[in-house]
Amino acid sequence: MKKLKLELFLQIIGIGSASGLIHKDNMLLVISDNSGYLYEYSIESDSLSRSPLFESVVMENIPKQHKTDFEAITYINDTIYIFGSGSTPNRNVMMQLDANTKTVLATHDMADFYAILKSFAQIADADFNIEGAIASENVWYFFQRGNQGNGKNGIFTVTGDITGLDFSIVYNQYKLPKLGGIETSFTDATIIDNTIYFLATAENTNSAYDDGEVMGSLIGQINIEKMKIGKTRMIPQKLKFEGLTTYDVNNDTITFLLCDDNDSETLESAVYKLSFQK
Repeated sequence: MKKLKLELFLQIIGIGSASGLIHKDNMLLVISDNSGYLYEYSIESDSLSRSPLFESVVMENIPKQHKTDFEAITYINDTIYIFGSGSTPNRNVMMQLDANTKTVLATHDMADFYAILKSFAQIADADFNIEGAIASENVWYFFQRGNQGNGKNGIFTVTGDITGLDFSIVYNQYKLPKLGGIETSFTDATIIDNTIYFLATAENTNSAYDDGEVMGSLIGQINIEKMKIGKTRMIPQKLKFEGLTTYDVNNDTITFLLCDDNDSETLESAVYKLSFQK
């Protein structure tokens, strides 16, 4: 990764605490960790629409103790999947949506699935925190964010039916680089060919629930066949980047879009463009 370049790409009014995004057909699908909506932003027309994820009263800026904490978004073909972090019992929800209409197809309680992941990797309930997901046909990659203390950074490679609990698991645990003396922890990821590109943030907290001072973020690579960490680079500016999606790939350069979780109730989110030479 050479000549890393970060620039502000969009300032979207109407979304707060953005935690994940997908770039598709000149549109951005965005989730927020304290909102009950899926947001769809048109880059071309600079317009924002909302799709409710629940039939009951839908809120933005849901109080922390009640929020579903949607932290991961991915899609396969024409289906979008949105996952709660699993860091508390009310954060075990997974939403399945039609990618064309943005209507909810199914709502799943992932408590049993998350319990299996925790047991397999020997992660305590208080340390479990899914922050990213990648889907590839019947293979899923879930990114466990480990904060300070007993937290563990790891990737669950799950093959099979995750809602029917018919699957196999491989778990790889990682020691990630430090920023400001704090170990970074996974916050999102995407895949290009045989390479996983991941975000990791250093946040001065021992909790999967409480926020802390942000020391900065980095981007790194993992070879999908060996599941070994390759190059990592610190991202300019001390921001808490929690969303990563591919924007453009050509012969020389890869460009991603990143969203910054500002951990506030302000309904405004920044999307950055990050580019580097291959």
